[in-house]
Amino acid sequence: MADRSSPFVPGPGGVMTDEVGVITGPLELRTTLADGELRATVRYEGADEWYAITGASCRLADPRDHDAVHDVLLGVLNRPEG
Repeated sequence: MADRSSPFVPGPGGVMTDEVGVITGPLELRTTLADGELRATVRYEGADEWYAITGASCRLADPRDHDAVHDVLLGVLNRPEG
């Protein structure tokens, strides 16, 4: 299993999660790859609990794509200027 994590600040609309709805403020993105399945989760910076990002998990054809998918998700979610 491989994990990547990155801090980010979402735009004014926050990030939609499966468990608790929208979360806002300084967050951390984590992508986890296991058996070809990439799971994308977020948490409040410094918190313990992770939440699944709605619609962001997927199956990868090649595990080498993990870094690229993580970077794309981070680029879409990180909107510190709004």
